[in-house]
Amino acid sequence: MSGQMSGDRNQQLFERARRTIPGGVNSPVRAFRSVGGTPRFISKAQGPYFWDADGKRYIDYIGSWGPMIVGHTHPKVVAAMQGALERGLSYGAPTEAEVEMAEEIIKLVPSIQQVRLVSSGTEAAMSALRLARGAAGGGKGRRKIIKFEGCYHGHADSLLVKAGSGLLTFGNPSSAGVPAEITQHTLVLDYNDPQQLEDAFKAHGDDIACVMVEVIAGNMNLVRATPEFLQTMRRLCTQHGAILAFDEVMTGFRVALGGAQSIYGIEPDLTVLGKVIGGGMPVAAFGGRKEIMQHLAPLGGVYQAGTLSGNPIAVACGMATLKLIQEPGFYDRLSANTARLIQEIVAAGQAAGLPFCGDSVGGMFGIYFAASVPGNYAQIIATDKNRFNVFFHAMLERGIYLAPSAYEAGFVSAAHDASVIDATLSAAREAFAAVSG
Repeated sequence: MSGQMSGDRNQQLFERARRTIPGGVNSPVRAFRSVGGTPRFISKAQGPYFWDADGKRYIDYIGSWGPMIVGHTHPKVVAAMQGALERGLSYGAPTEAEVEMAEEIIKLVPSIQQVRLVSSGTEAAMSALRLARGAAGGGKGRRKIIKFEGCYHGHADSLLVKAGSGLLTFGNPSSAGVPAEITQHTLVLDYNDPQQLEDAFKAHGDDIACVMVEVIAGNMNLVRATPEFLQTMRRLCTQHGAILAFDEVMTGFRVALGGAQSIYGIEPDLTVLGKVIGGGMPVAAFGGRKEIMQHLAPLGGVYQAGTLSGNPIAVACGMATLKLIQEPGFYDRLSANTARLIQEIVAAGQAAGLPFCGDSVGGMFGIYFAASVPGNYAQIIATDKNRFNVFFHAMLERGIYLAPSAYEAGFVSAAHDASVIDATLSAAREAFAAVSG
């Protein structure tokens, strides 16, 4: 397949890595297993670009899977980190910077009254789920949670679940090493199906602790929730005393300054954040209503802790990023550039005679080899993966780095200016010819 071969250095590093790292990578999607070929080992990054181990430059549309919203190595972000670095790497004790970040998050996301910092999105989602179970229904020990097919909330055991055999059948483990006894309390429903929510609450409402959802899904490619779906969710959680948790690890500060919840005008009880709030460093958070958050230790009985939570270097990186995204016109420019990229790439794909479409929100986008934009997991799986793989390698060959999977969203940064998008579109027109040829 065109574009599958890479230079000697990338191949050598991959072979070397496989001797000491399972699969040669530290996160599965990096292995290129979905698209085939050799992963690119990145040596440096600047603005909208990064360079692989062979010195080839790529326009980067994964942005470390979302955090690099201001571009790689922004001077103000680097300066903030250098200042923090000179004062110390880690203390295991509180800092003023942690308080400042908490205040900034609460200012920007009105549904959050208190927040706790952690180190990863998985940790934040896992902790939010434990908190929801400890607080829902007056803390009376509710067990069940609802998640949705195609939504990913990290690799905690109770969230690595695929749908059961029937609507009201609890989920089955989707990973080896996860006991069925753990996932038996997780109910997996179809995304964007309000009636399934109604049925689930009718059957289990008194024992449902939490509904967790990606408001705009990014882990089955970009899929928007319908307003009816989220409104039904909010109503049923309120009615039954369950906690509604929005996973905005990808969408928080990426699709809008107030996150996806600000676009829909729906307030969750808990919000899970990550990626952009760290600006490329490992920072995540979960927060929500004060009466819920005060169930956390040391005030309440829900235990959560982390030695590196609120790490001063990571917080400095995140705070510098949060300040930059509040500059006047930031999201207007980001949204306009992303929308132009998707509108014109869709036009090019369709001009090549392909079933092709796309969507974007803020600085996040999805492209699909399908006649219409998918609305759930089943529709995403039905898109043409083989055509995507050809397109991916054709773009990679031309210096455009897309997510190496047909089921992942893409990301644009403020550094992707008109000339960068022009170069991407020129490559896409050539790539579509390879797909349709």
